[in-house]
Amino acid sequence: MCLDIAYYSALELLDVYFPELVHDGQLPFDLDMGMHFLALGHNRYPVITFAEGRYHRKYFEWGIIAEYMDTPEKIKAMRKSMVNARSEKILDDKRSFWHRIRQTRCLIPVTGIYEHREVKGWKNKIPYHVRLKDRPMFCIPGLYHFNTRIPSDPETGEMRGMFTLITRPGNEIMCQIHNSGENAHRMPLFLPRELELRWLDPDLTEEAMAEILGYEMASDQVEYHTVFSIRGRNPRPDGKPKNEPYDYPNLPALGTDAGSTQKALF
Repeated sequence: MCLDIAYYSALELLDVYFPELVHDGQLPFDLDMGMHFLALGHNRYPVITFAEGRYHRKYFEWGIIAEYMDTPEKIKAMRKSMVNARSEKILDDKRSFWHRIRQTRCLIPVTGIYEHREVKGWKNKIPYHVRLKDRPMFCIPGLYHFNTRIPSDPETGEMRGMFTLITRPGNEIMCQIHNSGENAHRMPLFLPRELELRWLDPDLTEEAMAEILGYEMASDQVEYHTVFSIRGRNPRPDGKPKNEPYDYPNLPALGTDAGSTQKALF
């Protein structure tokens, strides 16, 4: 799963990336919180949709509540599995919820993501900050949904929009970073800008959608570095921002999962 993303630059970058962008809603977005945005908080995040010939910036909650999640207990138990959608399910599995909402497509603007690597003999997984080469901001494709059974937003009166982020099998580098867990060896569906924008084309055919969903970003287009704990409670010892590089002594090179015993850092 991809559970941690970042948006730590000025929101004005969106206006450059999406000409004539319409800003729907004025909910303030905390850029400090955006430096590490956790999926399982189900908070609102800026996403981009396309309607009536214009790009729209909306604030949707990360994690979809499907109609079959019809009790608070089901929502609590199941929503955490709805923050990511496997690319393979969208077209190939006609029984999948993702197949049913494949026409409600969005883009999730980020300046980077975080992923965790397991190293044998080390107590904690090592977090990495990952971004695309020469891309101050890029977008990850997603799907969005309005559940009419969910009460409308008390602040705006609008239905609560929710989104999921699309993942795919990882490339060589991302498989080495995201190397453990139930969803190991996966990564967000990284795309070149032209395919990002094409994802929002209202006339996108299923053949074109399949081409986009099958795209694998080359490893040499991915930049990465280790960071200090992004989920732990202990403050970063050097006082630097979460996305800044942090060196771990004796950390084995990527592709090597064995190392010397690590003291607990976080």
